[in-house]
Amino acid sequence: MARRELNVFSLSFLDAMTCGLGAVILLFVVINASVEQRANEITADRRAEVDRLQDEVLDGFQNLVELRNSVREVVDLLVTARGLAARVIEDIEDVEEELAPYENTTIARKEHLNKLKADLKSLEEAAKRLSGGPPKEETPGDRLRSFVGDGDRQYLTGLKVGGARIFILVDASASMLGKHVVNIIRRRNLADEQKVRAGKWQQAVATVDWLTSQIPRSSRFQIYTFNTSSSPVVAGTDGQWLDGGDRELLERAMKGLRQVVPADGTSLYNGLAAVLSMQPPPDNLILLVDGLPTQGEKPPRGRTVTGEQRMKLFAQAVRKLPTRIPVNVILFPMEGDPMASSAFWKLAIGHGGAFLSPSEDWP
Repeated sequence: MARRELNVFSLSFLDAMTCGLGAVILLFVVINASVEQRANEITADRRAEVDRLQDEVLDGFQNLVELRNSVREVVDLLVTARGLAARVIEDIEDVEEELAPYENTTIARKEHLNKLKADLKSLEEAAKRLSGGPPKEETPGDRLRSFVGDGDRQYLTGLKVGGARIFILVDASASMLGKHVVNIIRRRNLADEQKVRAGKWQQAVATVDWLTSQIPRSSRFQIYTFNTSSSPVVAGTDGQWLDGGDRELLERAMKGLRQVVPADGTSLYNGLAAVLSMQPPPDNLILLVDGLPTQGEKPPRGRTVTGEQRMKLFAQAVRKLPTRIPVNVILFPMEGDPMASSAFWKLAIGHGGAFLSPSEDWP
């Protein structure tokens, strides 16, 4: 009888091996799933932190690009500003060279004028001695102060410096430094002692000097300057009427006005607010200006103001001014403000006052 051949790879053996391999694979799948889940749980916070840091890095790169662009713009502006500054300095030097001969001439004229005044005083004293009358401390008439102009002419016509309470309001904004915008910009960057010597401002100061010489002794007065705000020329007299018969007060007022340096914008609203705050109110308002206002009660939002906006600011400023207060306007016109003359003329006529625009050699 033949022996039966033995086959190690029988069906039962293969089944056992397959089941074992399947069990191993199943165990690996179960273990791998639990490991991946555990790893995700452990690294979730780390991955969130990494994402956050990546976002911050991206934001940092964007900010860095913006900063670099800003730096380039600032460098360009700096270069432009340096160029403009150099041009302005050259223009100032040219103007100073042109003005040097005139300053020498002005000094000589002042010395000559002082000599003439001294000679005139000597002649007056000699005339008094010859007439036999004793010298008096006060000049005859109703005026405490005198004013000597450059010439023999009629100074003003139609302007009455009278009333029980006289309020003089003077524009002291930067535009009072000149008649042309270019000159105003140049002088705005000069020292204060040079600003106060501007011809237009000196004419305004001389006009107030003439007005104070016309104030009756029985009247009371007040002098304010205004730009973006308003203040009295005599410190500590806010809202107070001063004695027009006090020579010392008149001199103090003029001294205070000569120390004012024109600067900033023009708020007619705040200037007239000082007039309305006086109690009792004035019965004669004399307004010295050079153009329409550039702001109202508060500074404007933008950097430029159109002509139409300036007319609205003017109307807003004069709206609350009572018509019973006479308004006299002395206008020192400037370049680029054609509507100012008609606007202030209507204001003066509507309030029963006078409108004047003096010549350059007045007073």
